[in-house]
Amino acid sequence: MYCLKVLACVVLAFGSQFTCFSQNKPIKLLPENPHYFEYKGKPLALITSAEHYGAVLNADFDYEKYLRTLHEEGMNYTRIFMGSYFEIPSKSFSIKQNTLAPNINKVLTPWLSKTENGTLKYDWSTTNLAYYERLAKFMKLAEELDIIIEVTLFSSIYNDDHWVMNPQNPKNRVGGKNTLDRKLVHTLENGALLELQKDYVSKLVKELNEFDNFFFEIQNEPWSDRPTAAVNIANTYALDGPNWQVKVDLADDKSLEWQDEIAKTIVNTEATLPQKHLIAQNYSNFKAPIPTVSEHISILNFHYNWPESATWNYHYNKVIGFDESGFAGSEDMVYRRQAWAFMLSGGGLFNNLDYSFFVGKEDGTGDNEAPGGGSTTLRKELKILSDFIHSLNLNQVRPSNESVIGSPGMLSFTLKDGSGGYAIYLVEAGKSESTITIEASNGTIYTFETMNTRTGEINNLPASSLVTNGKITIPITLQNGELVLRVHLAMARK
Repeated sequence: MYCLKVLACVVLAFGSQFTCFSQNKPIKLLPENPHYFEYKGKPLALITSAEHYGAVLNADFDYEKYLRTLHEEGMNYTRIFMGSYFEIPSKSFSIKQNTLAPNINKVLTPWLSKTENGTLKYDWSTTNLAYYERLAKFMKLAEELDIIIEVTLFSSIYNDDHWVMNPQNPKNRVGGKNTLDRKLVHTLENGALLELQKDYVSKLVKELNEFDNFFFEIQNEPWSDRPTAAVNIANTYALDGPNWQVKVDLADDKSLEWQDEIAKTIVNTEATLPQKHLIAQNYSNFKAPIPTVSEHISILNFHYNWPESATWNYHYNKVIGFDESGFAGSEDMVYRRQAWAFMLSGGGLFNNLDYSFFVGKEDGTGDNEAPGGGSTTLRKELKILSDFIHSLNLNQVRPSNESVIGSPGMLSFTLKDGSGGYAIYLVEAGKSESTITIEASNGTIYTFETMNTRTGEINNLPASSLVTNGKITIPITLQNGELVLRVHLAMARK
C-alpha cells in the first residue's frame, strides 16, 4: 500500500506489511440528521460542479490543477471512475472533449496491459503500480484540500463499441475464455468474471482504506444495461417507449443481486481493516420511490434528478444524492436552479457534470461541445448555495413544503431551520411578483431577508406583525426569476 500521509500504522500479522489509517474518522452520516454527512466533526453537505470522472484513469489530465481549482472555487466533492469502464474518443455521447475517453495509450487501469495479436489485453492477475501511485497521490491531495471523492467502481456498458474495448470483456483479458453478453457483465451470471470483479473491488478497498475523504458507489447507471420500467413521467401512464427522457427505469433483480454482492464484498473486506466507509447505490434517472434499500447502503443516488426523489425517499433516513446532471442545455441557470430546488427539498449531495474541465483546461475555463453545462460562473453560484446550506443548522433542518400555504405563480421549495424559521427557494412559474403565505405560530413575530442566488446579495424586508391567524403573507419580487427567502423567528409566544 502507498502510505503517503503521516499516519498511525498497525502492523499486520504477516511480515512487515502495514495498514495505514488516519487519526480522523472517515466521512459518515450525520448522527443527528442522517440526510447529511459528518466530516472532521462537522455537519456537511456535498455540492460541486465536477469533471466527467476521468481524473485518475486519464494520464493526460492534470488532476492537481483540477483539485486546486475545485478547492479555490469552493467545491467540496468530485466523482471518479476506477478503470473497469472508460469511453472511446469521438464516440462518447456527443462530447467533444471527454476526460473519460483518453487516447488508448493514456488510459491507466488497475491492471497491466499488453498487446497480443493486435489486441490490447489486460492481465487481471497483475497490479499496475503506476495506477495505484496516481490514485494515492490524487486521494492525498484531495484530502488535504477537504474534497470528498465518490469512488465509482463499475458502470453500465452502453453499447457494443464500448464492450469491444472494455477490460471486462473476456476477449480483452489475458487468459480470458469464451464470450460474454455485455448485459450479463454486472450480474451473478457472468461466469469467471465475478471472482475477478470481487478481487478488483477488494484490492481497491484495501488500497483506499487509509483515506477519510471518500465513499464508494457500486455502479453508475445500472438500469441502462438491466432496465425494468417503473413509471412514465410524461403523464401518459404508459411504461414502454424508446425515449429514456420521459420514463424512469430501475435496475432489474439480476442487477440488484449483483450490486448487493459487490456491497457485501466491500463490507467483508473492510471488516478486517481499520476504517469503514459509506456505500452509495445509483437507483434511477429523474425521480422514483425506491422499493427497497439494502442494509449496506447509506447514500441513495439519482441522475438528472427531480426534487421529488428527495421527498419521496426521505423516510429512509439516508443521504439522497443528485450525483449527475446534464442533457438540459448549457445554460448555468438550468443547473443552478436544479441544485437549489433539490437541496432545499432535503437533498444532501449535488454534482453538476461540468464539461468545462478537460485536458488542457483543468482550471474549468474550457468551451466544450457536450450534452450539459459547466463554467466558472456556475461554480461561483454553487458556492453561494453551499455557503447558504452550511449556514443552516444541519442537525435540525428538514424539508417542509407543506408549510407554504400558497405562492401563486411561483414554485417553492422549503426547509424548516429547526429554530422556528424557514429557508425557501422560489422560482418563477408564471409570475415574478406575487406573495407567499406561510404557516406561523400565533403570538410570534418574524423577520425576513432575501438573497440573490447569482450574487449572494442579501436584503432585509420589513418584519411581520404579531401573528394572530396562524399564517403570514409576504410580498415577493423575484430577481432573475428566482430568489431565496429566509424567515427567522424573532419573538416566540410566551
